[in-house]
Amino acid sequence: MADLLNANDPLRERSLEFAVRIVETAKRIREERREFALADQLLRSGTSIGANLSEAVFASSRPDFLSKNKIALKECSETLYWLRLLFRCNLLPEAEYTSLDSDCSQLLRMMISVCKTIEAKQTTPSLKKGTPDDHPHFPH
Repeated sequence: MADLLNANDPLRERSLEFAVRIVETAKRIREERREFALADQLLRSGTSIGANLSEAVFASSRPDFLSKNKIALKECSETLYWLRLLFRCNLLPEAEYTSLDSDCSQLLRMMISVCKTIEAKQTTPSLKKGTPDDHPHFPH
């Protein structure tokens, strides 16, 4: 089942890999720096990206699919904020911050592209219906 949910989808696979890194980072910040509130914020937003992208797989329509992707996009933006705050508060080493920021920014760019593509397809008259038949993950 895990292969079915991530097969041939680089965005979902990258978001899962990113979430694993976020879990490890949050755990280390909590244990080594004894900072719980900010670590928990990072954990929630950083793991929510992939969760929303996975939820989008079974969206009931193209608008629902777009909505889930936009929520993931917002969570990604929020994660960038928490990463920057943790770095500026000296709770995240520069090398780790730079790497996580780069990965998160790449996810953000990918999701922006996905959302723009979906929105462009919604303006196409034959795809405005929002039916399961025009959903990119539904069998045709």
